[in-house]
Amino acid sequence: MSLIAEYHMILIAMAAIFGLLMAFGIGANDVANAMGTSVGSKALTIKQAILVAMVFEFAGAFLAGGEVTSTIRKGIIDSTSLAGTPELLVFGMMASLLAAGIWLIVATYFGWPVSTTHSIVGAIVGFAAAGIGFEIVNWGKVGSIVVSWVVSPLLSGTLAFLIFTSVQKLILNTAEPLENAKKYVPYYMFLAGFVIALVTLLKGLKHVGIKFDAVTGVTIAVGIGLLVLFAGKFFISRQKNGSSNDTQFQYASVEKVFAVLMVVTACGMAFAHGSNDVANAIGPLAAVVGIVQNHGEIAAKSILPLWILLLGGVGIVSGLAIYGRRVMATVGKKITELTPSRGFAAELAAATTVVIASGTGLPISTTHTLVGAVLGVGMARGIAALNLGILKKIVVSWVVTLPAGAFLSMVFFFLFKAIFSG
Repeated sequence: MSLIAEYHMILIAMAAIFGLLMAFGIGANDVANAMGTSVGSKALTIKQAILVAMVFEFAGAFLAGGEVTSTIRKGIIDSTSLAGTPELLVFGMMASLLAAGIWLIVATYFGWPVSTTHSIVGAIVGFAAAGIGFEIVNWGKVGSIVVSWVVSPLLSGTLAFLIFTSVQKLILNTAEPLENAKKYVPYYMFLAGFVIALVTLLKGLKHVGIKFDAVTGVTIAVGIGLLVLFAGKFFISRQKNGSSNDTQFQYASVEKVFAVLMVVTACGMAFAHGSNDVANAIGPLAAVVGIVQNHGEIAAKSILPLWILLLGGVGIVSGLAIYGRRVMATVGKKITELTPSRGFAAELAAATTVVIASGTGLPISTTHTLVGAVLGVGMARGIAALNLGILKKIVVSWVVTLPAGAFLSMVFFFLFKAIFSG
């Protein structure tokens, strides 16, 4: 206890710096891959994508990032056994933030879209297993995360394949693509509005105490979906048909419609992502601040100071703006060639997967989900449309993320322990 009292300001300052680094890494890697489809399909320029993400990611992180947060992320470790040595938990959470933040910066440098959740979880497992004991780790939870390596991309990839195949058959590969777009795109718009609304209601607003039961949530989402459908119908009806022989004009008009749709899905996903994944940075930081301010008492939950939410939001936005281009390029251009219709299918599939996971408790990674969706869209055009070399590197980076975070966290944990405990 005396150690925490003696160094309390230093510990909070260090944790805040490491939390900012982690939030920067989330912006550079996770947010960038979420925006990569919009940029790669040319629905948005890089500057526009950064602007959209700055507004909606920050809004999600700051407004819906959580007034109350669990201090230990996702129940990975049993903190009650550390009641007698709270300083070990403080060192561990600081080490986890620094380790995960560094790994995300390294992965972003190479353009690898990795899971920020897996990065922080691997880091927490590393310090806990090596520094305290194997029994403190909830290995069942870790096992479910490993399962998500397969579940996330497989589910979203399958959905993206089905969505884009339907777009091809109903619209793109027909004699009158624009006429058929006017007929069928409003239904895709309803689906997009419904799913994005549901993602926001389920994941984006629960942190501010706005909770809906399943029936109410679905009802509101259906209403929003119908509004989007009618707005879309009005917008599409104003598109000029041109000559039926001018297929280039027709395809350009169809893609223009899907580009507008992509902007809608990008805004919704950015808000939901900001509200949900900012916890990877501010959860451990809130744990440190809570323990230090409570003089060593480890609470199951802690009130989240406003400055921590602000720090998380600023970190995410600056990470994307300064360092996000590398991962955007990987997801948007290097896996497969994207157009607005392909990018829309990928984003809608990813959002739908998030909704399914929220409702069923499936362990998923938003990063793996989106990459799997892009892969599914590419598969709909044939295996030759995929860059298998890039895919191999991405899969290896996914597998390495947990042990990389764990190793770095172990090193920093023992370093902090040596510095502060003498």
